[in-house]
Amino acid sequence: MLVDSHCHLDRVDLTQFNGQLTAALDYAESCGVTRFLCIATDRDNTAAVRKIARDDPRVYCSVGVHPLSDQLATDGLYDFLINQSAADEVVAIGETGLDGFYAKDTIAAQQASFEQHFAAAHDCQLPLIIHTREARAETLQLLLSKPRENAGVLHCFTEDWPMAKAAIDAGYYVSISGIVTFRQADNVREMAKKIPLDRLLVETDAPYLAPVPHRGKPCLPSHTRTTAEFLAELRNESIEQLAAQTTANFYSLFSKASRHEATGNTM
Repeated sequence: MLVDSHCHLDRVDLTQFNGQLTAALDYAESCGVTRFLCIATDRDNTAAVRKIARDDPRVYCSVGVHPLSDQLATDGLYDFLINQSAADEVVAIGETGLDGFYAKDTIAAQQASFEQHFAAAHDCQLPLIIHTREARAETLQLLLSKPRENAGVLHCFTEDWPMAKAAIDAGYYVSISGIVTFRQADNVREMAKKIPLDRLLVETDAPYLAPVPHRGKPCLPSHTRTTAEFLAELRNESIEQLAAQTTANFYSLFSKASRHEATGNTM
């Protein structure tokens, strides 16, 4: 079984599934993708993301404000994150982080928001979901300030191996998306080969970044399988081995989800 460790189910194109998210997740399950982590990107979509998770026991969710959101104001943010994270279906804080590629002019606001997320994740002992692009030093400075076991994940990671290793050493996992299949992503492939299997996650970031051979089409949670198969071949591992370990990694990192599975609770 595989886990899509990062997807935006509130934005997935459901045209081929007659508008039914359940049908899209059923199809993903037929491809061996059986659990999904639906990511919040701002305060406005939190309710929708939480409802998706409550309505389908295969789905968990996060709460957070994306660094490219126009809702980076930190007024009440810490309290919002703490209060929302108490819900059964919320297993992580984020997506947060720093983006110097698309929004270098808002780095100061991103940093303030990131610090609030970091504090909330630390205080409620939930993992942090991190977006980072062209902000290596600034991101690592915060991550390395308070290392802890199962601290979080660098999602859709496309930076270099030294940054990945530093984050892993500080207690973070690294998640690989369909970008690893892109023709010009040699750097991502080289980095992905080096990630220890017990620190690796797989994701789609659906509806974005559809892997080859689905480029140019909306990305779906079922495409987790495509990326996982590519990764397994790249790393000279069997798909069974990679699927089993990345699923175990998911539950190790997102231990709140693991507790629900163990007790048989549904949301």
